[in-house]
Amino acid sequence: MLLLWNYFVLSFSALLPLINPLGSALIFLSLVGQVPIPIYHSLARRIAINTAIFLTVIDLVGATLLRFFGISLPIVQVAGGLVIASIGWSLLKQEDTEPSHEKMQGAAAMKPEDLVGDLRQKIFYPFTFPITAGPGCIVVMLTLAAHTPQRPIRDNLLAHAGLLIAILLLCLSVYFCYAHAHRIAQRISPNTVHGILRVTAFILLCIGVQIAWNGLVPLLASVIHPHLGTP
Repeated sequence: MLLLWNYFVLSFSALLPLINPLGSALIFLSLVGQVPIPIYHSLARRIAINTAIFLTVIDLVGATLLRFFGISLPIVQVAGGLVIASIGWSLLKQEDTEPSHEKMQGAAAMKPEDLVGDLRQKIFYPFTFPITAGPGCIVVMLTLAAHTPQRPIRDNLLAHAGLLIAILLLCLSVYFCYAHAHRIAQRISPNTVHGILRVTAFILLCIGVQIAWNGLVPLLASVIHPHLGTP
């Protein structure tokens, strides 16, 4: 049980700043705009479920898929970091984080089922990936899964159980924050919300650059290192 607890704490502490349920909820709210409250709950439930499935699949078969396609972790870090950085940059340049008057009128005129159908196409991309669980989460999950003990099988199952519990707890917090994102924003002044969104977007940009740099360093080292010993 100690092994399960250790992997739960390690996974939770590593994934929490990357998923960042509260900060991601504000980004989610700025992208969805003003819609009926039941739609927030419906989207939050689907995003939380998709995130849990997404991270669990990566834990179980992610390393195998990378080996099958011949993709290394540094390449995943560089590509994923660029995606995160581009999203952070677009949010940072966004002039108005509140839905426009036309968008509010359009949302009010649409039926709830039509709104759900329109937003359902965005549940996996970009709401689940990369807003909620981005490339950084993929790298962390692949790293944790690669370091789980393979023998005995009991230790392997306990380690993966710890990872799964951490995923489920984080996805539960994602559902709560996303479902109540509109209430969270209402309790904060618009200027404060805009400021938080700008800071979150900048942090997202920095995280993307950092992830890309972490992958770029070993790639550059593999190119430069062979020439260091030449006269």
